[in-house]
Amino acid sequence: MNAEIIKLAEQFAKQQLESDTSGHDWWHIHRVRRLALELARHEDADPFICELAALLHDVADEKLNESKEAGLWKVRHWLEGQGVELKTIEEVMTIIATMSFNGGKNPPMETIEGKVVQDADRLDALGAIGIARTFLYSGFKGHLLHYPEADFETFEKLDYRSDKKTAIYHFYEKLLKLKDLLNTQHAKKIAAKRHQFMLDFLTQFCEEWEMKDYKDI
Repeated sequence: MNAEIIKLAEQFAKQQLESDTSGHDWWHIHRVRRLALELARHEDADPFICELAALLHDVADEKLNESKEAGLWKVRHWLEGQGVELKTIEEVMTIIATMSFNGGKNPPMETIEGKVVQDADRLDALGAIGIARTFLYSGFKGHLLHYPEADFETFEKLDYRSDKKTAIYHFYEKLLKLKDLLNTQHAKKIAAKRHQFMLDFLTQFCEEWEMKDYKDI
């Protein structure tokens, strides 16, 4: 039964996200699922819950739906329609509802499965993939690449979802913070190399932009 639900969830996620151009496409889901299963093995977490939540997490993403509530309803309705038991539905929905970064305002995960899936999603926002996804999403939203005259304190006063921010600022408001927000030890090991890659990228970016150093942005 679990294997069939996973197969159906994969089909549902592909149908919902395979045409996405914001960086939350099917291949993002594929990578997060793979990472979640790897972390689940290291953390002795329930692989079924982790895989199911990983597959469905961005189907409910508020950035891709009319609202957070609409996205969550879509996933719950689908799970109920597949005859998934209530306990599993509640576990998966709790993970999906609280795993987003959301400016760092979401409450901490209470279960190891939630911690695993959240870490897997955050790892995909780091390193080379994270950099690529940042610029893909910024282009999708029409954000500027960088605005050196802007004071970052000005950006900090804006809403987290504001379209007036830049791609480079996103590194500072989110990506560079993720390494220290991960839950599991294995995720932290993976994150170390990816985090350093982003620092190296920012150093090179600033050199080409003819600024002293990324820290001076």
